[in-house]
Amino acid sequence: MNMTKGRNVVVVGTQWGDEGKGKLVDWLTESAQGVVRFQGGHNAGHTLVINGVKTALHLIPSGIMREGVKCYIGNGVVLSVGKLLEEIEGLERAGVEVRSRLRVSEACPLILPFHVALDVAREAAREQGGSEKIGTTGRGIGPAYEDKIARRALRVQDLRHPERFAARLRELLRLHNHVLTTFLGSRSFSFGEALAPYMADGEVQFEPVYEEAMRQAQALAPMIADVSRELNDAHLQGANLLFEGAQGTLLDVDHGTYPYVTSSNCVAGNAAAGAGVGPGMLHYVLGITKAYCTRVGGGPFPTELDWQTPGTPGYHMATVGAEKGTTTGRSRRCGWFDAALLKRSAQVNGLSGLCITKLDVLDGLSELKLCVGYELDGQTTDILPLGADEIARCTPIYETLDGWSESTVGVTRLEDLPVNARLYLQRIAHATGVPIHIVSTSPDRDHTIMVRHPFLPD
Repeated sequence: MNMTKGRNVVVVGTQWGDEGKGKLVDWLTESAQGVVRFQGGHNAGHTLVINGVKTALHLIPSGIMREGVKCYIGNGVVLSVGKLLEEIEGLERAGVEVRSRLRVSEACPLILPFHVALDVAREAAREQGGSEKIGTTGRGIGPAYEDKIARRALRVQDLRHPERFAARLRELLRLHNHVLTTFLGSRSFSFGEALAPYMADGEVQFEPVYEEAMRQAQALAPMIADVSRELNDAHLQGANLLFEGAQGTLLDVDHGTYPYVTSSNCVAGNAAAGAGVGPGMLHYVLGITKAYCTRVGGGPFPTELDWQTPGTPGYHMATVGAEKGTTTGRSRRCGWFDAALLKRSAQVNGLSGLCITKLDVLDGLSELKLCVGYELDGQTTDILPLGADEIARCTPIYETLDGWSESTVGVTRLEDLPVNARLYLQRIAHATGVPIHIVSTSPDRDHTIMVRHPFLPD
């Protein structure tokens, strides 16, 4: 396909994450010369299936599976260097060349063992105190973002200066070990095997953290870059760039179901801040959404179904859709499609078009329900409220549509879908106010219906 050079596309999740962004980023990378990750950490998980082979990525942009494409980790990402190196080594064992194509922003805040310890201890303390857990992945993401906002974070660039790194590390350990022992009671917790080498008597120790960071710095050094400058240069040279979001809009720290959210901005606008480019460089925003809804962890979920009882629609979604988290393996809660939720996502992202994933999971359901609004405190609304407490009180207003018995697996043309599947998609587009430009009909890269290509000029 003849593409216009220099067009940039942002891909964001529009629900609570796990919408299938990885497959679409990989698929769209065919038309891009660079793929950029701009927020989150290794709490994200993107699963790709290419020629029947499954690959899970957590930090490296999904475009790495396309030979010759450059991949960038922007300053908006909090980085566990150890996990990044593990991921690189895994891809290299599978025959994928990574190091010559991956560029890591020197401004990325580092995730260090004390961040993980804080994350684990806080969730344990909440549980012991009778409070509801936030549902973090326990990987130190939130505490690392806290250090960034408090202007005390160690960043990738600090790895180049061992003495400076050591001095700042000692300061951080004094602060965080005080919180761990005095406030969180870390001496009574078991932190598991992964943290054991760094801890003694509930405190994170300086020497093992420092020594490992210096070892990792040598391996990372050739990949460290001024990502902002490289992206702007690539754009000026006519490259198409693809900006890959992690998690989903309803997990955004500002616009999501707060406090049951992640610690970064997942919305399209953060592609600019999290990569170091101007907003005028973002030409098209593709919102990825499942043909139903899922959510991992705690927090309100208005259209949630019983997804554990065999024979129910929710169980059908959970089992046929293989709804387990890529990163954590946790079961995903399942429910009907929520158009009122999508209206909120469309509003805060400025969506240009939708990609509907997992349409094939609904094959065989005789009846489908679609939420078009809520009853809340005696009134009706057609858009998701902002507060978690209000969302928890919402009663969905449903429309009922006929399902289909025919298989949609692998369909690549819209006209080849069952009539009721096409009507379902039309109703989603009308109810959300966003056109559907792509439909995914299985996890496989090539099982995709393209209505309008995001990289084509307007």
